[in-house]
Formats: sequence, C-alpha cells, structure tokens
Amino acid sequence: MTAFGKVSLRGNILQRGRSKERSRLLVFNHAVLLLLTAFAVLPLLILFFNSLKTKAEIGANPLGPPNQIIAENYINAWEQGNFATTMRNSVIYVVVTIAAELVLGGLAAYALARKKPPGSDLLMLYFLVASTIPLWMYIVPLYTQFRIWGLVGEVHGLIIIYIAGNAPLTIFLLRSYMIDLPRELEDAARVDGANELQVLTRIVLPLTKPGFLTVGLVVGLGVWNEFTLALTFIYDPSRAPVTTSFFKFTDRFARDWALTSAGAVIIIFPVMVLFLALQRQFIEGLAEGGIKT
Repeated sequence: MTAFGKVSLRGNILQRGRSKERSRLLVFNHAVLLLLTAFAVLPLLILFFNSLKTKAEIGANPLGPPNQIIAENYINAWEQGNFATTMRNSVIYVVVTIAAELVLGGLAAYALARKKPPGSDLLMLYFLVASTIPLWMYIVPLYTQFRIWGLVGEVHGLIIIYIAGNAPLTIFLLRSYMIDLPRELEDAARVDGANELQVLTRIVLPLTKPGFLTVGLVVGLGVWNEFTLALTFIYDPSRAPVTTSFFKFTDRFARDWALTSAGAVIIIFPVMVLFLALQRQFIEGLAEGGIKT
C-alpha cells in the first residue's frame, strides 16, 4: 500500500470515529431534550385530564386520563370563577403595563445606551440587582405608603406597582439591545435633520423590534400570572385579575379540584396561544439580547 493509501485509510477511520462520536452525542442530546419535554408537558397533560373529571374520580385517579369526559367543568368554572370579569381586568392590567413599560423603558434605555450620563454603569448594576429581588419582600412598606396615598383598592394603584416592579428588568434588557446598534445609521439620520425622537422611532425601534417584543411578552406574562400583589392591593371583586378566580372554587372545608383544574386551563390557554404564535420572535429576541448583554 502506498503512503497516499495509508493516509487515506487513516483519514477514513478517523472520519468514521468522529461520525460515531457525533451520533452518540446526538442521541444523548435528544434523550435529554425528551426528558425535559416530559417534565414540561406531563404536568400540563395531567392538569388537562383532571379538568375533565369529577371530584370523586380525581381522588381515585389523579394522574391518569378520565374515564368519562365532563366538559361541563369548563362552563361551570367560567361562571363560578367569574372569568368574564377577571379576564377583562387582567387584559387591562397587561395592556396598560406593557404600553407604559415599552414607552418609558424604551426612552430610559435609549438615554442610557446613547447619552451615557454619569453613573450610568452603576445605575445599570442597580437595575440588575433590583430585577432579581421579589417585589413581595417589601410589600409591607409599599402597602403602608399606598394606604397613605389612598391608592389601595384602586386599579391605577396596582398598575403603578406593576410598572415600577418591571421597570428595572425592562430598562436593563432594552439597553442591552440598543447599546451595540451601529451608530452610523443614527448619525446619518441626524445629518439629514432628524431630531432625537425621530432617530429613536425611525432608526432604533425598527432595529430593536425583537427586543421590544421579548420585553413585552416577559412583562405581560408576569402581570397575567401575578397573584400576591393583586390579592393585597385589590379588594373589590369587580376589579380583581384572573388569578384571583381560584378563590371561587374553595369553600370552608374543601376545594373543588375539577373546577380548579378547568380554571387553570382557561387561564393558561391564552398565554400558550400567544407564545406559540410569537415563539420564533421571542426566542430570537432572547438570543440577541443574551449576546449583546
């Protein structure tokens, strides 16, 4: 065998070895992904099964599929949980909070990314730390101050808390998208006579659209699923958000787990539809934000 043949044979052997190693790694990756998918999907599947059972069947068979489908659970849960009112309220909370966060947070992030005022790095560190602190840790002084101001029990009072609580994360994420944008486009717009607001709305916003979409989804999901603050600051059931509907399925001594499961599915369904519709933009936004941060 010639030297060239030996080199070629050795190369084929190495290539086969690498292919086998890639195949093993691919099988391992798929196994891990399937395991994580099972952890994510199985609880939702069990919840859906329980939403179609009677209370007695849930006690006897809490994990398996229903023996008899009770679709009326959804109708009863909708009426008993007053979802027509609470879902409308939650939509108001979510829409107003997202709009305020994107407008105010976008302006603040642009100023920090482009103007870089003194102490901006320290301020971003503060935002990063503040975004990791749960809001309920200072709920007592917050409640005391809001009671003095007369905002306890008011819709706009709860919205103010949502906006303030999500502002650090919003500004931190949006700044991370804006800080690495090419300045040449902005400078060219200024040369053409554009002011700062026009530069922001016509140049920066189109380039950071995935970032704004990501922030909007994160803030919206947080407000939609929030429970503790709503329970503390809202007394009137006609102003309560959707998460408080779970109280309607509890009496003095027991809870109706069939209606509770049906109510949970009702709450989760709009979120799942929205996420599946925007999942590509959401994932792209997270990836771009992670790289730029």
